[in-house]
Amino acid sequence: MKFMVIVKADANTEAGVMPSEQLLTEMGKFNESLVKAGVLLAGEGLHPSSKGARIRYNGAQRTVIDGPFAETKELVAGFWLIQVKSKAEAIEWLKRAPFGDGAEIEIRQVFSPEDFGPALTPELRANEERLRAEAAAQQQQQQH
Repeated sequence: MKFMVIVKADANTEAGVMPSEQLLTEMGKFNESLVKAGVLLAGEGLHPSSKGARIRYNGAQRTVIDGPFAETKELVAGFWLIQVKSKAEAIEWLKRAPFGDGAEIEIRQVFSPEDFGPALTPELRANEERLRAEAAAQQQQQQH
C-alpha cells in the first residue's frame, strides 16, 4: 500500500523560514531509517504558497490565482510517499517523525489500479503502465 504523508504548512513555512540545522539533522536521520527499511519512495519540502499558483476550472474557463493563499492550515509544506503494509504501519512510522509542538501531518492512501475496478479497462491499464514506464525512462535520462 502506498501512502502520501502530507506535512501541513504553518506561519513559519509560509514565511519561508528554513528549518534549523538540528531539525534538518533529525529529519535526515528519520528519512535514513525510512530508506533503510525500504519504505521511502519520495519526499520533498515545498516553497511557500507565495511562490505558487492555483488554477480554478469553470467549464472552458481557466483562472490563475497567484499565491500567497490565506488559510495556512489548509496548505501543504512538504510530503513523503511511502510504501508499507497498512495504514497502521504508516501511522507507526510517522509517530517517529521529528516534529515539534503544533505540527500536523495527514496520511492518505494512494489509489492502486485495483481500486478502480472494471472502469479501468485492460486498455486503460496498459496505457497507464506505458505512461509510467515512459516517465521513469525520462527521469533516468535527466539524471545522466
